[in-house]
Amino acid sequence: MSKVVKVIEVLAQSDKSWEDAAAGAVRSASKSIKGIKSINIVNMSAKVDGNKITKYRINAKISFVVK
Repeated sequence: MSKVVKVIEVLAQSDKSWEDAAAGAVRSASKSIKGIKSINIVNMSAKVDGNKITKYRINAKISFVVK
């Protein structure tokens, strides 16, 4: 039997790092989605204030198996 995988697109941000933003995206998505298999970071950006990065932002695709 073949499996069906669904992909959703999410946006997330963190005060710490892009890695923390990705972890937060998975953590938040896992509250309503079970069986997350992967996250693909599509784009990374940052908000800058006073010559300092203040927000790390990602655009990502999260995939999970549909049962």
